[in-house]
Amino acid sequence: MLLTNARIYTLDDNVPVASSIWIKDGLVVALNPDIDSVISQTKGLQIENLQGNIILPGLTDAHIHLEKFAFNRLKVDCEVPTLALCLERVHNRARELPPKAWVLGHGWNQNDWGGVFPHAADLDQISEGHPVYLTAKSLHAGWANSRALAIAGINRETPDPEGGGIQRDKDGFPTGILFESAMELVSRKIPVPDTYQITEAVDQAQKALWRLGITGVHDFDGQNCLTALRGLYAQGRLQLRVLKSIPVEKLDEAISQGITTGEGDDWLRIGSIKAFADGALGPRTAAMFQPYAGEPTNTGYLLLDQESLVEIGQKAIRGGLSLAVHAIGDRANHEVINAFMQLREFEKFLGIPPKKHRIEHVQCLNPADKHRLGLSGLVASMQPIHAISDRKMADRYWGARSVGAYAWRDQLQAGAVLIFGSDAPVDSPNPFWGIHAALTRRAVGESEGWYPEQCLTLNQALMAYTRLPAQIAGWEKNAGCLVSGSTADLIVLDQDPFKIPVDGIYDLLPTRTMVAGEWVYIAD
Repeated sequence: MLLTNARIYTLDDNVPVASSIWIKDGLVVALNPDIDSVISQTKGLQIENLQGNIILPGLTDAHIHLEKFAFNRLKVDCEVPTLALCLERVHNRARELPPKAWVLGHGWNQNDWGGVFPHAADLDQISEGHPVYLTAKSLHAGWANSRALAIAGINRETPDPEGGGIQRDKDGFPTGILFESAMELVSRKIPVPDTYQITEAVDQAQKALWRLGITGVHDFDGQNCLTALRGLYAQGRLQLRVLKSIPVEKLDEAISQGITTGEGDDWLRIGSIKAFADGALGPRTAAMFQPYAGEPTNTGYLLLDQESLVEIGQKAIRGGLSLAVHAIGDRANHEVINAFMQLREFEKFLGIPPKKHRIEHVQCLNPADKHRLGLSGLVASMQPIHAISDRKMADRYWGARSVGAYAWRDQLQAGAVLIFGSDAPVDSPNPFWGIHAALTRRAVGESEGWYPEQCLTLNQALMAYTRLPAQIAGWEKNAGCLVSGSTADLIVLDQDPFKIPVDGIYDLLPTRTMVAGEWVYIAD
C-alpha cells in the first residue's frame, strides 16, 4: 500500500513530517519514497491519494480497564446531572429485564448531586423487585438496593471488611453505599459472564477503540480479560496491541508459572504487577496526610504502606516482574515513592537493570515529592481527562493541596516518563478529549484553565499517547511513531491538530484507523 498526498506527522525527530508512506507486510517500508520506483517494483500495489489529510501514529491508552469498559457499554449510564434522571434510567432498564435479573449501572457521582450520597431506599422504589448494583464513576464505591444487600448478606451486624467500609445510618443500618473492598461483598454475588461472553465483549470494545484512533492499550483488568485476549489472539482476531497487567493477588501464581514482564510479542505482552495503595477522590477514600475539607476525621484509606509495598516489590522483582501501583492521595503517593526508592536500591543489590516501575494516576503530590518520580526513574501514568472531571471535587475537598494535583508538566520537567490514558470506564477513552485537557486544563468554551501552568504542548501530549507508552511496553523499536521498520499503526484525520483552534481538537475523530497495515476502521 502506498498512501500519498498526506501530511504525516511521524513523531520521529529525523523525519518529523512526510507526504507519503509506503507500507508492506504490516510495516512501514519508507517515508517519502520515490513513487515511480515503488510502482515499478511492486506488484499489486494499492495507491491511495489522501487528498491532503493528516496522518498520525496510532494512539495508545496507557491505563484502561478493557473488560470493564467492554461490559460498561452494556450497563445503565448513571453519569447524569441529577439523582432523579439516574433513577429514571435504572427504572427503565428494570422494566426491560426478566424477573430476578440484576440491574447494573455505572458512572454516578454524588458530588454532582449536591455532595450527598444516595440511599438504597431510592433504588428500592423503582427497582421492580430486581437486585440493583451501580458502581460510582471512580470505581471505588458502589450503590446497592435492599434486594442486593440481602443477597450479599449485608446487614447491621456485618463488619467492615479490611480495606473497605459499609456506610451506615445513625442507627447502624447499611445505607447501600459501599467503599473499596466492601464493594466485593455485592459484586461477587453478581453472575459472572462466561469466557465466550467476555471474549465477544472485548472484541466489540476493540472496535469501539479503533473508532477513537486507539491502536494500543495498557490494560489493568484481571485474569478473565487475559483469557479473553489470549482467545482473540489465538483466533487471529486481536488487532489491538495490549500490554496486560497482572493483579497483585496473582503474584505468587505468576511467579510459579514463570511469567515475567515483557513476555509476549507485539500484540499481547505481559506488563506489571498491579497493586492499590489507596482509594479515590470521588468517594474521599484516597489516602491523604491531612483530612478532607469538612470531614475532620477522614483521611481516606491507605491500603498498602511503604513496608508492604517493598515486600511485594522485592518478590515481584526477584520473579522478573515490574510493579504498577495505584496512588491518588498525597500520602499514598509518598508511601509509594518511598517504596520505589527502596526497591531501586534492591535492584542495585541484585545487580539488575532498573525495571520500568510505574505509579498509576499520581493525582495529588505533596510539594516535597513532586520531583521524586523523575529522580527514581519512575513512570508517571496519568489521565489528563481526570483533571476536567475532578477539578471541582479537588478544590472542594483538597483545597490548596490542588496546586500539586494532576501536575503533568511538573512530572515531565522532573524527568519522569509521562504516559497518558483514560482509566476507562471511569472516564471516556476518547484520546482527543484527553489531549484537549492536557493542552488547556479546562472544558471547551471556558476561558481559563485550572492551574494552567501545568498545561502541555500538543507535541508533548501526543508523545504521552504514542512513543512513550510504546517504550514502556517494550515496543519502542517498532511502535509509537512512523519510521522505516515500524509497525503500520496509524490514523487519518481530516483536520490538522497543529493548525486548528485548540478547542477544535476536542471534536477530532479519525476518518480511518490502520493496524499492522490493515484498515480496521473507515468512517461511513
